Amino acid sequence: MDTIERLQSAKARLEVKSQTLERETNECRVQTDECQQQLRKCQSELNRQVKQSSCLIQEKVPFNDTKFSDYNSLNVPPHNRRHQLKARDVAGQVLGFVQDLVAALLNFHSYTEQRVHIYPLDSSIEPISPLNQKFSQYLHENAAYVRPLEEGLVQLHQSITEDTVTVLETVAKLKDFADHFTSYTHYLQKILPYQLKSLEEECRASLCTSSLISKNQELQSGMKRITSVFDKLHSYIILLALPSELYHPTGLTYSSAVFTQLAACLHSLHDAVKEMSKHYSQKAGLEQQLPTVTQKLCTTNECLLASLGMLTNSTDKIATFFSNNLDFFTSSTGYGPRGGSGALNPLQAESMLGNKKKASDYMHAIRKPRAESVPYREALLNRRVLTSSTESRQGLTQQVVASQEKIARLEQEKEHWLLETQLGRVRLEKESQRIQDLETQLSSALGGGGGGSPASALSLGLGSPVGDEESREQLIKTHYMARVGELTTQLQVSDSKAVNFHAECRALAKRLAIAEKSRETLTEEVKLANQNITRLQDELATTKRSYKEQLSMMSDHLCSMNETLSKQREEIDILKLGSKVQSPLTPTYPSNKLLSSVRGTGRLGVQKSLRGTGMWRYSRV
Repeated sequence: MDTIERLQSAKARLEVKSQTLERETNECRVQTDECQQQLRKCQSELNRQVKQSSCLIQEKVPFNDTKFSDYNSLNVPPHNRRHQLKARDVAGQVLGFVQDLVAALLNFHSYTEQRVHIYPLDSSIEPISPLNQKFSQYLHENAAYVRPLEEGLVQLHQSITEDTVTVLETVAKLKDFADHFTSYTHYLQKILPYQLKSLEEECRASLCTSSLISKNQELQSGMKRITSVFDKLHSYIILLALPSELYHPTGLTYSSAVFTQLAACLHSLHDAVKEMSKHYSQKAGLEQQLPTVTQKLCTTNECLLASLGMLTNSTDKIATFFSNNLDFFTSSTGYGPRGGSGALNPLQAESMLGNKKKASDYMHAIRKPRAESVPYREALLNRRVLTSSTESRQGLTQQVVASQEKIARLEQEKEHWLLETQLGRVRLEKESQRIQDLETQLSSALGGGGGGSPASALSLGLGSPVGDEESREQLIKTHYMARVGELTTQLQVSDSKAVNFHAECRALAKRLAIAEKSRETLTEEVKLANQNITRLQDELATTKRSYKEQLSMMSDHLCSMNETLSKQREEIDILKLGSKVQSPLTPTYPSNKLLSSVRGTGRLGVQKSLRGTGMWRYSRV
């Protein structure tokens, strides 16, 4: 009894404790629900505040990432489309002027080489001096130094587009043009001593007058001046190309002064070329008065004067253009890192341009018009049709598979029943034969009346099941052997087909490899052919341009000769009228004015000009 009471009291205490725990659990559950509701409210409030703050930051607060200059230089600067278009237009005009300058320099060096072979010694009659031979060899190499100037400026013009950022720090092609200009400056410095020595050799000629010597000395000083001016231009161009290689945090502060000095130097180049053209014209006039002057030398001098005139015009255009656009070159481009401090880093310009291209591509991508969408009802109808067709196709596929399995099972049953039919037919034939034999034996036994014959017939009838079993096994064996033979034949045919297909695959693989090699070879040949076509087109364009210039100069020369001949005809007509007034017995001699006017045209020209007059016999004497 004590134990029962103790257990009952323990049970009561546990029940009280259990009720207390349940009550505490309910209270904790209620508090947990309240906390979860408060948490949801806090989260929604925080999300609202974050969204509101983000909108305020995006709309009102500018993003400032200009603290570190190295990172700030990677930012894409504000795009100035007007500056880009102006820069491209200026580069295109400079390219046209430089092309004219290159053509003039090519003609000047080529005709200088031609003059070296003619004067003071004609290379077709006697060999020229070793000095002039070396000078001619260097002059023959002028295209290798002059043409890269045009090519470098073409590449510079192509690198300036509307989408790029064109400042001195990002124009890397300016360094290539500066290198080509350096090569040409060195070339001028290399041929300058030979030019001076060649002029000294002309001064030592036997027919060289004092006036020609003074003109040669003036030409020497002019060539020295032109070479020094080209050297100054080279220094300024190197300074302009320097920012694309070296980075300075404050940027190029002396660019305005460099552009100003460059414009002044271009004017100096124009003045030097103009002065040399004037000296050369005076020298050519003095050389035409020499008694040993040839028509070849006169023509070469005229071509040289024409090339110098072209060089004067091109330098004048370049100098005037730079002076007119000096404000554009010296003005601030507006490009630079955000915050207005420092300059673009040429080492990071490529990355900055890559970022700009990515930004431009992204803007183009988001501005693309959306593709035309299908209406919802039509799309839903199409989906139903597609689903039904898919389900019907799947059902048909399952039916085809089930039909194929059923056909295979029926084929097996057909073979089984065909075999059973053959066995039954054989058994029927054997039973019929056995019955006939039994009937024959029975009839013979009954007809002969012998006693023992039925027993022997019965023994024959009992021994027939063994023969039936053996014949059944033989037929089954024959059937399966025939089946094995058919399968063996099919296997051999399949093996032969597989071998044939394998050989064909190998042959096709070899042909494919050969075709790939031939395709690569043809691709390389096409590349080489395209390069040759481009090179030949450039050469053809250059040749056409030089021929046009030569034709224009020859046309000018012919015009001047026609004017000279017309003047001579007028003087001849005057002399004819004078000769009619005089007595026919009085011999008439050509005047000094007429002889001086027809000098330089040769003996044949004099004879033609005097033919038909009364002075023909005197001109022959």
